[in-house]
Amino acid sequence: MKLHKESKGTILVATIAVAVLGFLAVYFLEIWSLIIIIPLLILYGLVFWFFRVPNRDIVDHKENVIAPVDGKVVMIKEVFEDEFLKEKAIQISIFMSPLNVHICRYPVSGKVIYKKYHPGKYLVAWHEKSSTENERTTVAVESLTNHKVVFRQIAGYVARRIVFYCNEGDTSNAGHEFGFIKFGSRMDVFLPLD
Repeated sequence: MKLHKESKGTILVATIAVAVLGFLAVYFLEIWSLIIIIPLLILYGLVFWFFRVPNRDIVDHKENVIAPVDGKVVMIKEVFEDEFLKEKAIQISIFMSPLNVHICRYPVSGKVIYKKYHPGKYLVAWHEKSSTENERTTVAVESLTNHKVVFRQIAGYVARRIVFYCNEGDTSNAGHEFGFIKFGSRMDVFLPLD
């Protein structure tokens, strides 16, 4: 199984914690240590599962908008996007549980024309206010069809680290990675009304 580059620090900490707690359990609890070791190993396996990078065939999308993350669509509605577009747009919000792949991909092909990081709170990711109050990043792409599409990575209650690798002026290719969010979060995509 291939692991994401953002996994290194977390897996190192998890390995040390499992080793130390496992040793202490065996030392102090002897045969009863399995009560602690088995759940520890399951949690340790889930850390690896979280950072997996599945093999995907990335199709070349010139005009289509694609889902930027794996997860569950929790909202589709018309809103006023006031950070970049300054107009009404269709907001699609996708919630990612800790069991989903957390690689963030470009939803459209084109050119990155805006990016900004916003510090903030850590409300639960499915809360509607998390879109404007939580720690988040906003990226805008001018698509190959000359539409402006905005997408936002939003940290959740558990997620404490958002990473995005794009810069203004970069070429975006739909389906290709531009960032990562650790441990449960949300992605909002703002599309033109038409």
